[in-house]
Amino acid sequence: MKENANKSIGGKKLALRILLYVVVFLICLLILYPYFAMICTALKDRSEIFSANGTVFPKNALWSNFADIWNRAPMAKYMMNSILIAGGSTIIALLCGIPAAYALSRMKFKGDIVFLGFVIVSQMFAPVVLLIGIYKVMMTLNLTNSILGLIFINAAFNQAFTIWLLRGTFMGISSEMEQAAKIDGCNRFEAMIKILLPVAAPGIVTTLIFVFINAWNEYTVALTLISEDLNKPLTVGINIFNGYNMIEWQYLFSASLFAIAPVVVLFAIIEKNLVSGLASGGVKG
Repeated sequence: MKENANKSIGGKKLALRILLYVVVFLICLLILYPYFAMICTALKDRSEIFSANGTVFPKNALWSNFADIWNRAPMAKYMMNSILIAGGSTIIALLCGIPAAYALSRMKFKGDIVFLGFVIVSQMFAPVVLLIGIYKVMMTLNLTNSILGLIFINAAFNQAFTIWLLRGTFMGISSEMEQAAKIDGCNRFEAMIKILLPVAAPGIVTTLIFVFINAWNEYTVALTLISEDLNKPLTVGINIFNGYNMIEWQYLFSASLFAIAPVVVLFAIIEKNLVSGLASGGVKG
């Protein structure tokens, strides 16, 4: 009887495991199918895309579409602009966010909880809600049609997330390590640089990647502020293939694949630190 019961339990576990694998496979298929369709469309010519008898797979793969977009639009300039905007805003957000997060995690002062609450609430405001105000401020500062203006805006809108995540990361690190460094002659700043930051590297890398992705994918503010073609980031620049009378889907999807490639590469690079960084950033104060 006991042996039969064990077999029954083992069979149920196997069935549940198989069911779990099937569900995970279907979810992955659902998530990845749009990217698969994008790749297939990027390899088609215009006549096949609009053909009534068209299929998902291209009949004759046109790899030349990926080369044509570099001749039809200043893709290299768009991509460089996006790199400058995302990279610059990430650096500023981290330079400002790390000291702020450290102060909130290590120093107690009146109103610190209220201040942290305002930081979290500010994350709820989407840039589109403040778009008119942002535009007026940028006009006053003469930063419209400016890559520098987009860097400052993206850094500002990612600052709350940076502080919130890094505060949790720092709170998950024992303060005794810093105290030992102070006994050895380090001041607070040296202890933070030499001891705290290396230990907090997974959380910092995770924050970096999320801020970079948010800045890389930003569209609405860039579309509003940038009218000069050569100053547009990639997300806005690829609209050149979205004409008034015709959408060149094969080129639009080819350019979109170039736009998502850096994000995929970054995720592949920091995948090891991603889970541990998010877990450390979720520590409660």
